[in-house]
Amino acid sequence: MSHDASRQPVSSPVARLTAWLRRRLGRAVTTAYLAAVALPGPGLWLRHTRTVPLPTGHLPVSVPAALLSLVLFSAGLQVPLRDLGRLLRRPLALLAGLALHLIAPLLVIPAVAIALHTSPDTDGGSGLVTAMILIVAMPVAAGATVWTGKGNADQPVMVGLVLASTLLSPFTIPLTMTALSPLLGGDYAASLHQAAHTFGPGFALTSVLLPCGAGILCRMLLPARSSRPVLHATPMAALWGSLLLTYVNASGALGSFFRQPRPLLLAAALTVATVVCALSFTLGHLAARLLRLEPSTGSSLTLACGMNNSSASAVLITTTLPDKPYLLLPVLAYGLLQKLAAGRIVRERPGHVREPVHGAAAA
Repeated sequence: MSHDASRQPVSSPVARLTAWLRRRLGRAVTTAYLAAVALPGPGLWLRHTRTVPLPTGHLPVSVPAALLSLVLFSAGLQVPLRDLGRLLRRPLALLAGLALHLIAPLLVIPAVAIALHTSPDTDGGSGLVTAMILIVAMPVAAGATVWTGKGNADQPVMVGLVLASTLLSPFTIPLTMTALSPLLGGDYAASLHQAAHTFGPGFALTSVLLPCGAGILCRMLLPARSSRPVLHATPMAALWGSLLLTYVNASGALGSFFRQPRPLLLAAALTVATVVCALSFTLGHLAARLLRLEPSTGSSLTLACGMNNSSASAVLITTTLPDKPYLLLPVLAYGLLQKLAAGRIVRERPGHVREPVHGAAAA
């Protein structure tokens, strides 16, 4: 009886549809983008913060922030903690990857800002640079562990870099934003500076660190028998949550864009996102070669340098700059480009099959 009950979720229609989506995640994400173009209304409605009345007052509820928390909780829940012990024997890669992840934005963003300063844009490209700052300030994307698990990269090093950058994010996010805000002009500098001090630490703590940490803590405390249904159900919910989050974020960017098409803005967003993504991955690759790391460890360091939590940056833009939805365009472009770049860096091992951490993939 109990055996049949434990198997029923696997054979349920929802579980079968989820498994089908896992095998076609790229198409599912594309469908979410197309839905945002064809029917942006529900996504735009979900982007706005709502208040829930309570006996003691009103509780603000943000759907994008809640979905991001679900995705990060699922990522933390599936962290293979037993593999982290290997890092004690090879701390160089972990420390180098973390340092490079923090230093790379200070090298890449000024170069892009200087190049854009001579552009014909009325704000000197400050809007695009703001979006890029909000991306590179984020911790290493939890989805990076998906690529290291599928290919020839070092999984323990990658997991360590995701955890370390997430743990430090309440400090590093506002510091990076503050350090790079002088590159901006007009209202963008003031908005980013205010966001760094008002939203930065709190956003990193409540929306990034706590959900991921809660997932890791649950993995540690739950008995193996009790954790099986949680490990089965949570990634399923996170996959659907990540697709809904993609739709909501895309609705904010693409919905407003197609109402008032601006082809030059789209071209500029794609160009800037491509340049920042390429420079970040290149820095990681060069650093790995200079340190003479093993190929697998070097691939993880390269991924850590180029892959940032684009979902978190999209939620932060929605929270801090709700009147500038077009800033989500380069964020969406970067999120797609970093996955394409990761696929080229990490080659699939022949005969190696591993179920990806789909709750983290969208991050």
